[in-house]
Amino acid sequence: MDILLLEDDADLGRGVRMALQTPDRSVTLCGSLSEARKILEDKIFDLLILDINLPDGDATLLLKEQKAANPLVPVILLTANDMEYDIVAGLESGADDYITKPFSLAVLRARVNNQLRRNEKTPAASVAIGPFLFDFDALTYRKNGFLVELSHTEQKLLKILVDNRGHAVARAVLVDRIWTDGAEYVDENALTVAVKRLRAKLEDDPSKPVWLKTVYGIGYMWAVGV
Repeated sequence: MDILLLEDDADLGRGVRMALQTPDRSVTLCGSLSEARKILEDKIFDLLILDINLPDGDATLLLKEQKAANPLVPVILLTANDMEYDIVAGLESGADDYITKPFSLAVLRARVNNQLRRNEKTPAASVAIGPFLFDFDALTYRKNGFLVELSHTEQKLLKILVDNRGHAVARAVLVDRIWTDGAEYVDENALTVAVKRLRAKLEDDPSKPVWLKTVYGIGYMWAVGV
């Protein structure tokens, strides 16, 4: 598993990284919002640990951005802001946990393990939505009871969107999760083509999609229900 740790105190950051890193868990340490954003453009993490007060801004904005782009990735805020108001504000901004400084490394490890365990829970294999019945284990996809044949790419795209239904998933996140073969370059049009083909197979009118919606400026979203 991969953890991103955003902490501008270099000594503290190194200490936390040493405490959390294991043979099957890597921790990427960065010290500014700009550095974190650059890293997050290219990689999806299993957990984000964010200090709030940073030299180049407030990480609460980054928290909101990441929750909008990938709501299933848990975020822990790690900060010296220990007033009740600060804690409530952080949790209402979308944080999954809030740890105030100073803190015990043992407690931090326990809370990190808790969030990672939650993230390991797999969504239901069979999902019924409107006219659709998708069985992601059996790899069968039905609309109005009839089987629909999907390519491997279309299956991966559909599963990501359905798992995150009701939330917009950023184009960069979709590209990263669908094309995970280590290719350095993926044509920007590849995702657009995959979406177009999936709509053609699932939507009644692909030119006016009801289920697979475009969220302009962000990416795509599967509707919760119609």
